[in-house]
Amino acid sequence: MRTLIYKRTHSNDPDPETGVFGNRDCMGQVRTWEFDAVIGIGGVGDEPKRHGIAGKLTWIGIGPQKFFDDPDSRGPQLVFRHFKYFGEDGPLLVKKYPAIARHMYETHRRLMIHLSPSEAGPTLDRDVEAILRLAKNSPPSAGPAEQESRTLRNKCRPQLVRRARC
Repeated sequence: MRTLIYKRTHSNDPDPETGVFGNRDCMGQVRTWEFDAVIGIGGVGDEPKRHGIAGKLTWIGIGPQKFFDDPDSRGPQLVFRHFKYFGEDGPLLVKKYPAIARHMYETHRRLMIHLSPSEAGPTLDRDVEAILRLAKNSPPSAGPAEQESRTLRNKCRPQLVRRARC
């Protein structure tokens, strides 16, 4: 299974409620890549620390389905057949999934596509498989229709809209 693993600097993309990845245009062109699953992990810098996600498993998506909602977006938005969001409550990688922690943090990788079996070895493969098992029975993300309905509801309420730096 081709699994995108990437470091996050902030919360709310994907949207924790709908499971839509790219709702704030984060990871732009990367969302156009071909993969079967996504594992989002918190980076270890100041911004992830402020958001409470530093060094943590933050979300998992399996079975991406792309849709185009914003013509100004750098890539499609994605929903998933199975979506699990941990956010600030996710486990620390260094304790629960040390092979991924070493692979991503010690080498300063921003992202990677993991293919099993990997050159990095069986411990990394086991960590990736264990994480994906956490989401295999999770419900799907909301589809584009639910996202559109939510967007329309939000447009009725005045609010300041800011795009996060990604």
